[in-house]
Amino acid sequence: MSHTVIKTENAPAPVGPYNQAIAAQGKMLFIAGQIPLDPKTGHIVGDGDIVAQTTQVMANLEAILTEAGASWDHVVKTTVFLSDFSNFGAMNQVYAASFKDGMAPARACVEVSRLPKDVLVEIDCIAVI
Repeated sequence: MSHTVIKTENAPAPVGPYNQAIAAQGKMLFIAGQIPLDPKTGHIVGDGDIVAQTTQVMANLEAILTEAGASWDHVVKTTVFLSDFSNFGAMNQVYAASFKDGMAPARACVEVSRLPKDVLVEIDCIAVI
């Protein structure tokens, strides 16, 4: 199987043994879970603010999509991890703004007991390019 590592300085660098994204066989793009890290400062954005955190997560995902030559139109699946499901509505409003009406990808959304750096949200995605 051939695959290409996708890297951009416009999204946070990996903090462990993984890459921002992998393009597999030139058709599938698998983007690692993104948390609300500012790629320029390396600091968490929006302490305790789900809207600010989701906005940064979506910006990080978009930067990686762009680096791979893709856009939100190419995304076919996302997984949203929330530390508190009471944040679902506010997260969903920010999330929905990235997709054209009727074109949102398939999605799973789960509440987890804890996320890296104690953030409120993490999102990963799969795109067809």
